[in-house]
Amino acid sequence: MNFRFFGVSPAEARDRYNEAAEIVIKAMEIDALTYRGRYFSLADVPITLSPIQKPCPPLWYETTKLETARSAAENSINIACVGKGNAIRENTDTYRAHWIARPAQSMPLLGMVRIVVIAESDVKARALAAPAYPRWFETFTFLSRTRSLPNPPNVPESFEQALDDGFCVVGSPSTVREAFKSQVIEAGVTYVMCQLAFGDLPLAISLQTNSAMRSIIIPDFAPNAQDFG
Repeated sequence: MNFRFFGVSPAEARDRYNEAAEIVIKAMEIDALTYRGRYFSLADVPITLSPIQKPCPPLWYETTKLETARSAAENSINIACVGKGNAIRENTDTYRAHWIARPAQSMPLLGMVRIVVIAESDVKARALAAPAYPRWFETFTFLSRTRSLPNPPNVPESFEQALDDGFCVVGSPSTVREAFKSQVIEAGVTYVMCQLAFGDLPLAISLQTNSAMRSIIIPDFAPNAQDFG
């Protein structure tokens, strides 16, 4: 996301990422790694740790572009999407269109990222989240601002815009539950990645949100999680 800070073009960033991912995956499968690519060169590097999950743990790919969703689908990699529900839907539809079922394998997870705050009422939740969001955005965009670079795409600059875009899901348990239901269907996702701690939000509020998610929200979704979309 901050590749421009290091003088890397968008096209080169994708190639670098793919090469680095290839190295990491290969390293989890062998005891010594030798690799020579366009950007990285390694010679007989000892690998002393190996993953419990074989050949490697589940992989995730952050995507906002259709070509990335297609590539992830063709390689059966889970995706995490940021943005408005309708934009995410374009990515999940592309994923489904290009994913090829393999024996004994279910479709990977199609996820979206959301900041979540749950309180006793909608008014209380917004009052808690509103001051924490600018602080989070300030730190999130720190590298971009130091070089006067564009802010990361699909990340709202203001709290009100984040609410309008659905990037922030804030309110009482019933409000958040209904918001998730509509967003999951609109975006066509099967997984929601919730950010409960952000900015200078007090720890107690993050724990309160976590408790409500576990006791109220998740049980309502768990039985039919794969049916949404």
